[in-house]
Amino acid sequence: MKKVPLTVLALAFTWFISAAIPAATQSPGGVAPTAAASPPRAVVTLPDMPPVIDPSDLYSETASGKLSPVVKDDLVRVYVPNLRSNDVTVIDPETMKVVDRFKVGRSPQHIIPSWDLRTLWVANNAERRTDGSLTPIDPKTGKPGKPIPVDDPYNLYFSPDGKSAIVVAEAQHRLDFRDPHTMQMQYSIEVPQCEGINHADFSIDGKYAIFTCEFEGSIAKIDLVNRSVAGYLKLTMPSTRFRAVPTGTGPVNPADTEICSSKKGMPQDIRISPDGKRFYVADMEADGVHIIDGDAFTKVGFIATGVAAHGIYPSRDGKQFYVANRGSHKIHGGINGKGSVTVIDFASEKVVAQWPIPGGGSPDMGNVSANGKELWLSGRFDDEVYRIDVSTGQVTKIAVGKEPHGLTVWPQPGRYSLGHTGNLR
Repeated sequence: MKKVPLTVLALAFTWFISAAIPAATQSPGGVAPTAAASPPRAVVTLPDMPPVIDPSDLYSETASGKLSPVVKDDLVRVYVPNLRSNDVTVIDPETMKVVDRFKVGRSPQHIIPSWDLRTLWVANNAERRTDGSLTPIDPKTGKPGKPIPVDDPYNLYFSPDGKSAIVVAEAQHRLDFRDPHTMQMQYSIEVPQCEGINHADFSIDGKYAIFTCEFEGSIAKIDLVNRSVAGYLKLTMPSTRFRAVPTGTGPVNPADTEICSSKKGMPQDIRISPDGKRFYVADMEADGVHIIDGDAFTKVGFIATGVAAHGIYPSRDGKQFYVANRGSHKIHGGINGKGSVTVIDFASEKVVAQWPIPGGGSPDMGNVSANGKELWLSGRFDDEVYRIDVSTGQVTKIAVGKEPHGLTVWPQPGRYSLGHTGNLR
């Protein structure tokens, strides 16, 4: 049987997303937002937080070429935490070679740039154990330092004013605010109705954050001024989703769908829009991103993407964002899954491209290169890393350790880091 080229399948999927999915699910009312008649007002931020340079584009300082002087001597590397081999693979993106590998703590989940951009932290959360730790990496040498014992660090963020590291203690349903350098405890916020708390992003003014609750199918709004939970929001599911395992004997149809029988979502990564008005939440069970009005804390739309939407990364020009679709609705999926990357236009909230992983794969977490030309993602179930050319969607694979997760590319443009694999501003 004659094979269908991947480019044809990608175009077919893109057509399906834009034509078969109702416009109202892509943008409320099916109408693209109109430009403001007057310049946006200056943002009144959290005290001591760096000012918002462009209120219409909070990603303005993460554009290509805007590297901080702090990172000028840092090595250009891709750091990959391998969850099951308890180590970090280091890749030179210029030669595409693995140049180092070192052991860290148990179950490394993510590699996180510090607020001041001077340290990369490996979050070793020691799943279901009590010996969690944070391993510092010196980005100038690429070498690890002495780990600091920390309770259950699944992920790590930083308060917008840089005064606290926020350890996401997933199993404990808790956010631990710690000294950003010593990791000594400052205070905690209990989030009891957020089982599986893991990923977050912050409002444009830095006064609140929204965290995803993976095992509750909901999100939690955290008031950073009053140090409290402002509320929870259950995410509604779509009527259909993508079929994880293609059926039939003919060519794989990337637009193959099924009735969504899941009653509860599995939200993962979350990112804010350039103007700060909306948040986009990737949902592994819903196969797309929920659109959230952050201030009102209500759901206002949904964009279908692909099987098991997982990671979200803005482009360097702030005009698009990339959604990594992990290819399996299972937490522990199989190899060569129906993984892909969806490209979405921020302004119209419409899908503009779809890039399948050749031969199948499991794109998970990562980030965009400093020059904006490459998207790097871990292949979670395939023990590999993907480098994707964002101009063509072409994929190059590199073998790494066992179960790679939240990799980071370094350095990245920006003034300061809010955490995760590089939420810079």
